[in-house]
Amino acid sequence: MNKKSTTTKPTITLTELDADRLDALLSTLPARGMPGRDALAAELLRADIVPSREVPPDVVTMNSTVRFSIEPANETQSLTLVYPKDVSDGAGTVSVLAPVGSALLGLKEGDRIEWPGPSGGTLGVRIDKVVYQPERAGDYSR
Repeated sequence: MNKKSTTTKPTITLTELDADRLDALLSTLPARGMPGRDALAAELLRADIVPSREVPPDVVTMNSTVRFSIEPANETQSLTLVYPKDVSDGAGTVSVLAPVGSALLGLKEGDRIEWPGPSGGTLGVRIDKVVYQPERAGDYSR
């Protein structure tokens, strides 16, 4: 029997444009002492890269707004995944370099990942809905 471990990361999908821009972003960051750099680099290495016009409409791409649930707290949040330069002072955006940002990148509706909790243990994060995706809206340049 071939059971999938709950700690196995789901397959992620990135657009060619997002992959190119994120790779360029990584090349500008120092190799050491930059929080989030290594996690994002690891995500890029394991991603399936597709043309922007072929990305499924339920995948979290850059500048997507995603609603997700945090278990066991049964808390729901909505965030827009952005490049570091686009993080707003108010709530509602998360940098792709933040731990939750790089974790959301490339997931699709229904995917679930485990995340280290702030006080130990693990939290489950489930993608409920990709509320907005630029590619689905016909914007292939964001």
